Amino acid sequence: MPHTQSRALIDTYFAAFNAGDTTKMGTLVTEDLIHDVNQGERRVGKDQFWAFNVHMSRCYKERISDMMLLISEDGTRAAAEFMVHGTYLESDDGLPEANGQTYKLPAGSFFEIRDGKIARITTYYNLKDWIAQVSAPQTEAAAG
Repeated sequence: MPHTQSRALIDTYFAAFNAGDTTKMGTLVTEDLIHDVNQGERRVGKDQFWAFNVHMSRCYKERISDMMLLISEDGTRAAAEFMVHGTYLESDDGLPEANGQTYKLPAGSFFEIRDGKIARITTYYNLKDWIAQVSAPQTEAAAG
C-alpha cells in the first residue's frame, strides 16, 4: 500500500476515534486484527476490537490532539505520538472510582497495515500517570 494511502487510513482511524465512531473504526481493521493495549492482554479479531471499543466508550470519553504521525516508505507500518484528553465516565475494573475526572497524557500507537486495512494496533501510555491524575482532587484548571 503506498505511503499516501496508509497516511489517509491512519488519519481516518484517528478522525473516527475523535468522533467516537467505533463503527467506522471497525471498517478500517482486518478481520484478524491484533490489538495490544497498554497493561492489558492481546485481543485478536475484529469482534474483540469491537467489544473493547464498546467498553472504552462506556468508561471514557477521549479525544486525540497534537498528533505526530510517521509512515514507513512502503506504507506497511505507522507510528503515532499524541496527547489524550479524556474524561473518566464510569469506573473500570481494578482502577480508581470514576466521577467525571479529566486527564491529559501523552501516548503512542504503532500500526501494521495490510491490504489497505489496519492489521495490528499497539498502544502505550503511562498508566501510573493516568491513575495519579484521576486520583488527584480535580480543579478548574485540571479540566482543560
